[in-house]
Amino acid sequence: MSKRRLSDQQTRRIKAQQNSQQARVKTPSASNDSHLGPEQQGLVISHFRAQADVQNAISGEVVRCHLRANLGALVAGDQVIWRAEEPKGVVVAVLPRTSSIVRPDSYGKLKLVAANITRALIVIAPEPAAHGNLIDRYLVMLEHLGIEPVLVVNKVDLLSAEHPLRALLATYAQLQYPILHLSAHQPETLVALRELLVTGISIVVGQSGVGKSSILQTLLPDEALKIGELSEAISKGRHTTTHARLYHFPNGGSCIDSPGIREFGLWHLQADDVAQGFVEFRPYLGGCKFRNCQHQSEPGCRLLQALADGVIGAGRFASYQQIIASLGDVTLQTSEL
Repeated sequence: MSKRRLSDQQTRRIKAQQNSQQARVKTPSASNDSHLGPEQQGLVISHFRAQADVQNAISGEVVRCHLRANLGALVAGDQVIWRAEEPKGVVVAVLPRTSSIVRPDSYGKLKLVAANITRALIVIAPEPAAHGNLIDRYLVMLEHLGIEPVLVVNKVDLLSAEHPLRALLATYAQLQYPILHLSAHQPETLVALRELLVTGISIVVGQSGVGKSSILQTLLPDEALKIGELSEAISKGRHTTTHARLYHFPNGGSCIDSPGIREFGLWHLQADDVAQGFVEFRPYLGGCKFRNCQHQSEPGCRLLQALADGVIGAGRFASYQQIIASLGDVTLQTSEL
């Protein structure tokens, strides 16, 4: 599966983010630390408010650690410096992140979801019904960060020839997004996914009830993952994963199981970032008659002309407009991640 080529804008953004993070590396305080062991590098497996499970980079042992004050947000996938303090440990520094996924909540506060991600698996299924706008929101975020997206269609045994999900999948296939079809209850269908996950850190995202944890349970039979049933009354999944957690695969690679969400706000992005996140828009951006074109009804808009010519799909353009209209719904609070 070929890696998606980053645009120049994405490359500049990622480089600027890395430089900024490098300048903000948290350094440990030397006061009252004589009782602590030597500094060690570790990987955050999971985070629980003022504590985190950290895996020793050398021994592989997982230690429950307290967090040094003023570290900022910490999340699964973070590389940290920690020191032993019997019977636990203390995280004293956070190393620079190569990528970080954030999700604004309805109060405008940015929540860090995962760090140092290589790819994201967007899991969808015939039930609960997939929503194109939610998928597009994930894709916009991933395109903005330069993280490889993969659409994973679970419960393929429920995907009839007439199911509306097929038309939605055809749209993303035309845009050359990689799509995997599988069933968590049919291990033989997971071969391609296993091969994909052997490198880097992946994250599994998607609506509750689509079977994210079931897929991971099939891939990791020795792990005790919480798996919920689909509510027959409302056809929406019950939330079973409450904390993002990182798991290692036997043949290499790691994966973070994230809490299921039914909405994904992009209030932290600018309108230009959203437009760039629709890959089929890119050839037409910057060529409109007016420099500040909003792509709504302005004369000489190349995006609207592409829509009229059928080059851009009406469904995706409507999804774009819906996201743009929502950007002002919530005022973001300043927060240090």
